[in-house]
Amino acid sequence: MALSKKQGIAAAVGAVAVVAIVGGIFAAVAAGGAAKADAAAPAASESPANVTTDDITWVHLDEPVAEAVAALKKSGFTPVEPGKLTVAVSAYLPPLGYIPEGETEAAGTEPNIGSLIAEALGLEYNQVVVAWADWPLGIQSGKYDLIASNVTVTEERKELYDFASYRQDLLGFYVKSDSKITKIEDAEDISGLKIVVGSGTNQEQVLLAWNKTLEGEGKAPAELVYYDDNAAAVLALQSGRVDATFGPNATSAWSARETGDTKQVGLVPGGWPLTANIAAATAKGNGLIEPVQIALNAIIEGGQYDEVLKQWGLESERVDESKIDPPGLPKS
Repeated sequence: MALSKKQGIAAAVGAVAVVAIVGGIFAAVAAGGAAKADAAAPAASESPANVTTDDITWVHLDEPVAEAVAALKKSGFTPVEPGKLTVAVSAYLPPLGYIPEGETEAAGTEPNIGSLIAEALGLEYNQVVVAWADWPLGIQSGKYDLIASNVTVTEERKELYDFASYRQDLLGFYVKSDSKITKIEDAEDISGLKIVVGSGTNQEQVLLAWNKTLEGEGKAPAELVYYDDNAAAVLALQSGRVDATFGPNATSAWSARETGDTKQVGLVPGGWPLTANIAAATAKGNGLIEPVQIALNAIIEGGQYDEVLKQWGLESERVDESKIDPPGLPKS
């Protein structure tokens, strides 16, 4: 496996930490209800702290995956640009996708997964950075071949797109690194705690449901704390005015890995109480998704997938295999 190409200068630590906590940028991707019952809590990541984006390199394949190349040829799929796989990505924050200082190409887990798919298919990786609102029409119209940008599978989206899964969609509880809190897994664990959460997000709905359970049992609910000012939220956690934060796991996991100031104490499926899947997507029925699934399973089996996740601290979001059109979050 070849490694190359430094991924730029670290984003401001506070911005990474707080947007994950308060803004819920990627929570909007997973908006919706439930998909698959009995979601098990994944294992916590054991990645070391104090790693910056300057320490991260792109993971590459040494050669295309013959089975994926053959499947692509058999599919009859024609790329937007001959010889290239045009992949739409959104760039906001590490670890999922961001534009390193002084660069024009997005880096992060999603761009690297997209590039590995292209390499496995024997195509040149043609990255296009798009606003989140623009990818659906771009995929449907054939402007982009594929979207690899933290897209959650939903039943509504499955009507228009085909999906090949590659990560679990998770929400994470984080506390100060020296906190005495060791786990937050269910309603019992949040009783009496002050927890920072984004207003109108999936994670807020989880906490509200857990509080209802606690109140029904005559126990103290958690106090949900909202901040409009990002810096104030970080200061509140570090000063002990709040006990924990609850938000999209990916960005919080990277912040914990980068700074060492926080630690993960619990994970909740993005479609709680059921599971949700992150997947690459293409226009429905165009024949591309089968080759993409083969490519993803090849990098999972070959170890490149694990290396990408390990570098960015997202081992807890790992899947054992890619599945085509897995159960999606139901229509609201």
